[in-house]
Amino acid sequence: MTSFQEFHEEWHEQLRELVRQMNKAARCATNQEENELYRKLIQRVTSHSKEYYRVKSLAAKNDVLYVFTAPWSNSLERSLNWISGWRPTTAFHIIYSESGILFESHIADILNGCRNGDLGDLSSNQLSRFSELQCEDSANEISGSMDAKMERLVGILERADQLRLTTLDNLLQLLTARQAVEFLIAAAHLLFGIRTWGVNHDRQRSKG
Repeated sequence: MTSFQEFHEEWHEQLRELVRQMNKAARCATNQEENELYRKLIQRVTSHSKEYYRVKSLAAKNDVLYVFTAPWSNSLERSLNWISGWRPTTAFHIIYSESGILFESHIADILNGCRNGDLGDLSSNQLSRFSELQCEDSANEISGSMDAKMERLVGILERADQLRLTTLDNLLQLLTARQAVEFLIAAAHLLFGIRTWGVNHDRQRSKG
């Protein structure tokens, strides 16, 4: 196993621990300590993500084709990749999906004028800004050319990863601390779910 593959596995395990901490905070935090605790956890997750892309960039400079082929990933993960990573617009799909689920579960409270402050309680201004950001990100995705020469692949990869980080930062700035934690938990669960399903699928195929 290469050094980046080892880093990738360790990074995933550390993310699982961060998700465990966020889930615990969501259950146990009081209103008074909630924002401070949430913001600390959000910072840890964003720092964890930035470290991933820092190490990935170093690996790409050493062997960019290795990073693009992503041998540490299963076939499902690779099939969903956009320039060796998650498509930035996926973040918006998570927001809308979680918002819809929570909105339906809280609809009685909402009709009675009670606000929960979670992802089911997004304001019209937040939804408007999400739409604007999604349009900007889609335009940026389209402008990336996969026909670039080999020597430009590292630059393309780094710009794609920077777009992922920028999208994440912009979304988190538009959300309250509680909403941001709910989004990060949902995003991590999607990542873990795809990884688990893909591993199991590849294992079944190899047996067949």
